Amino acid sequence: MPHDIDILIEDTRWHGAGFERLANTAIAATLSAQGIEQAELSILACDDARITVLNADFRDKPTATNVLSWPDKDLSPKQEGDAPATPTPDPDGAVSLGDIAIAYDTCAREAAEQDKPLAHHVTHLLVHGTLHLLGYDHISVTDATRMEALEVEILGKLGIPDPY
Repeated sequence: MPHDIDILIEDTRWHGAGFERLANTAIAATLSAQGIEQAELSILACDDARITVLNADFRDKPTATNVLSWPDKDLSPKQEGDAPATPTPDPDGAVSLGDIAIAYDTCAREAAEQDKPLAHHVTHLLVHGTLHLLGYDHISVTDATRMEALEVEILGKLGIPDPY
């Protein structure tokens, strides 16, 4: 499956976590689960300072968070509980998805607090962020249930236990 994943690692601690491998694996598994053969997206692997600025600029929340997503197209369902729209491929056959940012400090802290391997937590957050690019959300209980079930299924195929 040819996916064009542009990864920018701003915080060098991500190298020690094997970020590129984790990102490629998580995204490929998520796209495969959705039947998407070609996709393009960008990932910024940063720290809490950078994600705080992004969260303030784009969500008006000047605090650090673990992962943010900016979809290229709004694929969210028209009605709560419905599945998102299927993305339309570009003329070259690829689906342009958007951008993800993920913060090392918050991810490492959360993994330690939840007593789970950093690789498992980061993989979960990358699956989560990719699903957001594909129109999934967790605002309503119905939509959260759909999204979480899909996350658990994808992570299970990767040998990662249910994060919930």
